[in-house]
Amino acid sequence: MNDCLSEQYASSPLYGGNAAFLEALYEEYLRDSTSVSPEWREYFDRIRGEARTESAHAPVIASLRERAQQSGPAADDKGHEASAKQGAVSRLIQVYSNRGHLIANLDPLGLTPRQVPRVLELEYFGLSEADLESEFHTGSRSGAIPPFMKLKDILEQLRYIYCDTIGAEFAQVSNSEERLWLQDRFQDGRILQRFTAEEKRNILWQLTAAEGLERYLHTKYVGQKRFSLEGGDSLIPLLDDLIQQGGRAGIEECVAGMAHRGRLNVLVNLLGKPPGILFSEFEGQYDASGMHGSGDVKYHKGFSADLKTPGGNVHVALAFNPSHLEVVNPVVEGSVRARQDRRGDEFGVKVLPVLMHGDAAFAGQGVVMETMQLSQARGFSTGGTVHIIVNNQVGFTTSNPRDARSTLYASDVAKMVEAPIFHVNGDDPEAVVFVTRLALEYRMKFHKDIVIDLVCYRRHGHNEADEPAATQPMMYQAIRKHPTTRKLYADKLIAERLLTEAEVAEIVEQYRRGLDDGKPQARASLGLIGNKYTVDWSRYLQADWHENVRTSVELAVLRALGKRLTEFPPDIVLHPRVAQVVANRQKMIAAEMPLDWGYAETLAYATLLKDGFPIRVVGQDTARGTFFHRHAVFHCQSTGKSFVPLQHIAEGQPQFNVIDSVLSEEAVMGFEYGYSTTDPLTLDIWEGQFGDFANGAQVIIDQFISSGDAKWGRLCGLTLFLPHGYEGQGPEHSSARLERYLQLCAENNMQVCVPSTPAQMFHMIRRQMLRNFRKPLIVMTPKSLLRHKLSVSDLKELTQGHFGTIIDDSAERAALAVQRIVFCSGKVYFDLLEQRQRRELRNVALVRIEQLYPFPSEEYAAVIQRYANAQEVVWCQEEPQNQGAWYQIRHRLQVPLSASHVLLYAGRAPAAAPATGIHEMHEEQQQGLVQAALIATATEESGRETARLTPTAIRKTS
Repeated sequence: MNDCLSEQYASSPLYGGNAAFLEALYEEYLRDSTSVSPEWREYFDRIRGEARTESAHAPVIASLRERAQQSGPAADDKGHEASAKQGAVSRLIQVYSNRGHLIANLDPLGLTPRQVPRVLELEYFGLSEADLESEFHTGSRSGAIPPFMKLKDILEQLRYIYCDTIGAEFAQVSNSEERLWLQDRFQDGRILQRFTAEEKRNILWQLTAAEGLERYLHTKYVGQKRFSLEGGDSLIPLLDDLIQQGGRAGIEECVAGMAHRGRLNVLVNLLGKPPGILFSEFEGQYDASGMHGSGDVKYHKGFSADLKTPGGNVHVALAFNPSHLEVVNPVVEGSVRARQDRRGDEFGVKVLPVLMHGDAAFAGQGVVMETMQLSQARGFSTGGTVHIIVNNQVGFTTSNPRDARSTLYASDVAKMVEAPIFHVNGDDPEAVVFVTRLALEYRMKFHKDIVIDLVCYRRHGHNEADEPAATQPMMYQAIRKHPTTRKLYADKLIAERLLTEAEVAEIVEQYRRGLDDGKPQARASLGLIGNKYTVDWSRYLQADWHENVRTSVELAVLRALGKRLTEFPPDIVLHPRVAQVVANRQKMIAAEMPLDWGYAETLAYATLLKDGFPIRVVGQDTARGTFFHRHAVFHCQSTGKSFVPLQHIAEGQPQFNVIDSVLSEEAVMGFEYGYSTTDPLTLDIWEGQFGDFANGAQVIIDQFISSGDAKWGRLCGLTLFLPHGYEGQGPEHSSARLERYLQLCAENNMQVCVPSTPAQMFHMIRRQMLRNFRKPLIVMTPKSLLRHKLSVSDLKELTQGHFGTIIDDSAERAALAVQRIVFCSGKVYFDLLEQRQRRELRNVALVRIEQLYPFPSEEYAAVIQRYANAQEVVWCQEEPQNQGAWYQIRHRLQVPLSASHVLLYAGRAPAAAPATGIHEMHEEQQQGLVQAALIATATEESGRETARLTPTAIRKTS
């Protein structure tokens, strides 16, 4: 056969029956040109011409096929047959590498049928059992696999490599360098991987710890929820080896995220949480004097510790997580990015993200896709994430894949970003550790995501009080008969004569004694040591809402910064409209025209950068601004080159990053939450294109931003910019749903502000960083006000003053002449102001409440006291009565009022939708509520606690 092949090569390398073999040979050449003979190398060099990139692969293969079809027979029939057989074997090898996972032994329970597809049968390739003793070229370039083998040996090798307890999927990786690297490393590793005796003993210890903790808790705290890891025990040796090998590879920090299943096991057996503390939580013991907020259940809590590894200590943090399963994913990624930015770790070689998933959640939760879409995006990449699916083959009570997903595997969504996937049988812990090492090596080399699908089972129900056999009778019959992973592996080591039964029993007893003593059980844990990058949050722990900080800036400083902000390189040609914006800003800083919102905001950023605070502004269209107002990035009209003035205000300045994000709310906002909980020194802003778009991230707002401090003590200074205001744009572009944020406010957990002028915006932004505490800031930002003739500020307002939580009426009028005080927030103030001027009303005061939470009670009471003769106190809003601020602050408005006061509401009637989609109706409603607030007579509607002013009840006024 070898002679025939030699003759074939010499006579016609493009013989028609050999095309598939040539493709395989060309793959080898692409990977390493020296691996093929000089003749082939010369030929491939010639056909590729000058192209030396992956893009040349497809046309070259097409050329090979075309020439093969055009060439005629160049050898005898025997040579033709041999060539055809070799081509068939080459295709067989390729198909096994791509499809072998379909028949791999992945299910520990053996319940998943694995029918051999036709493409893995010899007949499909024109081969038969008669060919089993024939030798063929394997295409191998390593010593692990011989270059020539009998077909029967090739099949045996292929089945071991690709169809045993590991199923590999990397055909979706389009980059040939990555794909061929994976194939080589995987094949060689499967043949050559050998674990030392010490490594095997450690794997057994980790399995013993995983099983031992669960059994201990199961007998000591009967029926209590713990969301056991049992059945997925191999997760513990997986994580242990990942951290140890990560440390060896240079990783210094690791941030992990996971849902509740197995969390207690990870806390105790990986991170070293003392069992005694865990037992106290099971027994309901807690120190009320030391509690902050509500606290949370034990299987939602996070933890951090330093672990000893061969390469040095690795700081590992397990993120806190609510029951919303996968929602922690972007939070972890944001935390990792903050740590990488702090270290200057551009490629993620020092900080590693690890995400653990459930199979049902990975396939079903949209935030998984959103987070993966961030993985290679500028501003969000973290150098690749190691994903681990704890695939117990059942989601609560749903185990039929036809119900759980529409894809073959739970992991298939990861193919969207071409992530390699390794499916591995959880009952083969050595295979688990092998793929873990390969996954880490890939991540460190290529800086991309990779997935380990740990196929296992769930020994108990969704929780320990549940009866799973009611819905999965066959599965749980198999589970109750199935030995544990620890037992299977211990028997294997006994059979290998590495350990005796007595030694295995002593390991079990040793672990149990440690639990009885309540001592930390994680071998590598050193407790919390910290390093030079550890952040001291102590200065932010006590929030003083009345702390006075100087937010004004000296005029000379503002003008110097303003000059830098309007200077551009000579090769930057601006769009005419943008050039006018810059010209106006030059006039603004010279006090030749009033400040607008866009420039006041930009000056706030510039001053904070000068003060040493990095800034990160993220969202959809943030660089320019949805409403053409920010212009943080300028684009040359002749070259497309961009320039960011805020990155050039001073030598050695902190980072300023403005990022146009992917079209996602939940993942991007979650990412920024994670970033801000990790870095208190960075002003981190998430901006909605319109305020109501934040609806898509409601879980982040509810479960993290508003309550993370109360549940977990996680401080966060994230700022949300939510464009809000009624301009007739319809139900979905008017309201930022202010009421939802106010409903979440309690225990001084966050701030909700509605600034009405550029100067207020300036001082509010600076205040967020200059105060010595970190609380979320929710801002209802303007839309039409951005260009409103009255909503402007003087430059001197930035050089003096501060953010006013309440702005009293600025008009000159006798306080005692005021009979009605109209309180409001936002855009409606200017509608009221213009109407009052038009009607020349001297008895109505207009007061803006710029901070709705924490409510400025003292300032509000002072306003009421100032207008001593005013009996009518009106709250005016644009939103329907059941929305907006009214129902959330009415009780606060009532507090300082006397029996002689009447509290009134002026605004739209209750409505299901936030706004009308008919512009004429909007105008009618807007005019009516403004008119009602200023001049309508109070009428009590049936069943209403507070009188609602309507435009039909107009009183005569002097």
